[in-house]
Amino acid sequence: MSSPTRPIVRLAFVTLALGAWGCVGQRAQLSQLLEARRLASDIHVEFTKATEAANRAVMADTDEASAAAADEARRARQSVERDVEALAKTLESVGFVDDKRSLDAFTDRFAEYRRLDDEILPLAVENTNLKAQRLSFGPAQEAAEAFRAALAGGARTAAGCCGDANANRARAALLEIQVLQAPHIAESDDAAMTRIESRMKELAGAARAAIDELKAPAAAAALDRFMGINDEIVALSRRNSNVRSLALSLGRKRMVTAECEDDLRALEDALAKHEFSATR
Repeated sequence: MSSPTRPIVRLAFVTLALGAWGCVGQRAQLSQLLEARRLASDIHVEFTKATEAANRAVMADTDEASAAAADEARRARQSVERDVEALAKTLESVGFVDDKRSLDAFTDRFAEYRRLDDEILPLAVENTNLKAQRLSFGPAQEAAEAFRAALAGGARTAAGCCGDANANRARAALLEIQVLQAPHIAESDDAAMTRIESRMKELAGAARAAIDELKAPAAAAALDRFMGINDEIVALSRRNSNVRSLALSLGRKRMVTAECEDDLRALEDALAKHEFSATR
């Protein structure tokens, strides 16, 4: 005959077992919540790193610095993508539906951020406007000085005041071309650049006509060298990689970045509100 106390003992054992199972379940949920919060924080940190590195790539004044910053931006983006995938799985497993929607909102905006970044970073690394500027301040300036020296020699061998007048016309034309290089490098509008280039061609023609009058082959050769460098400057400037990358960064990308930041803050705030009785 069984003891009347045995059902009571069994009931107590089952109750303890269920309680222990409940504690284990709560601890698992708490662990998942803490992991979700960690991942959300890491995403925010890495996203901030990505945006700051991308901005440095755009603003850098050397190819090396631009390339290094662009690589750093891409690595941080990859970290964001990995953490987003892990957080999505965690939120699904713990049943945080609303938090998952917040993460999905960030994911959608981050996709646009990546598209803009993939356009901006290669442009930033090209540095065509900076390269054009260096050519203008360096080799083009040296070629202009060589041209002026050759003109001085040509004017001395020419007859009377006509030699000086032709030399002055050629000198003034080349100087104006030099002056036009800076606005061309800074210009973002194709039509405006075309107008500047047309004026450069007119001035080059005027300089060449004056040199022909002087009959100064050394000056003609110096002008050819200068105009060859000027053509390089124009081609680099036309690519406009620095101007375009900066315009994109200060335009749509800045808005998308702010929206991503808002989504991440909303996600972190939502996760911070979750509590479990095991924590009390």
